[in-house]
Amino acid sequence: MLYLQAFLIGFIISFVGSIPPGTLNLSVLQLGLEGKIKTALRFALAISIIEYPYAWIGVEFEHWITSNPSVVENFRLITAIVMTTLGVLSILQVKNPPATTNKFRESGFRRGIVLSILNPMAIPFWVAITAYFKAHGWIDLSTAGLVHTYVFATSLGAMALLTLFIFLANKLAHVVKDSMLVKLTPGVILLVLGLYAFWNYFSEIR
Repeated sequence: MLYLQAFLIGFIISFVGSIPPGTLNLSVLQLGLEGKIKTALRFALAISIIEYPYAWIGVEFEHWITSNPSVVENFRLITAIVMTTLGVLSILQVKNPPATTNKFRESGFRRGIVLSILNPMAIPFWVAITAYFKAHGWIDLSTAGLVHTYVFATSLGAMALLTLFIFLANKLAHVVKDSMLVKLTPGVILLVLGLYAFWNYFSEIR
């Protein structure tokens, strides 16, 4: 049950977290629109592979942070601040999305690896999200097996969404680029989780 829970949380959060338009997923989307399915799949596979070590680093860094006594004492407050901040920043980026490459050239696995390595934003995301779920007892990462199950699921979640982008490119391109609801969803989820953490924290200190 613990393994299934770790897998589902990792998969779902990674799937949702890959929605906001960025250099990597928009590049995959463009390849899908151009009909370069094999190249797009190789590119998506490279992104998913790099997601694994970045998520693992995030989990390990979160463990190091929470091993500090002064951090543990205010853990719920810290996670509330981090989650709320990430949510607000994500929502603000909808109006000012990250710049994409000028013209995406023919590319595949190697280019996907390089661009993914140069885009390590997954690390702070997984630090915050892992800390949040552990603080509320929704996930157990007490063994190496549970950690790698969780991290492996993050790779699969990213690959699943990118594959959807590729095969439904004509429809998803319009939805992702023009729908404010889709763009705002990840940020709103993070913001709600952060506010919920604030509510729990202040409820306990009353």
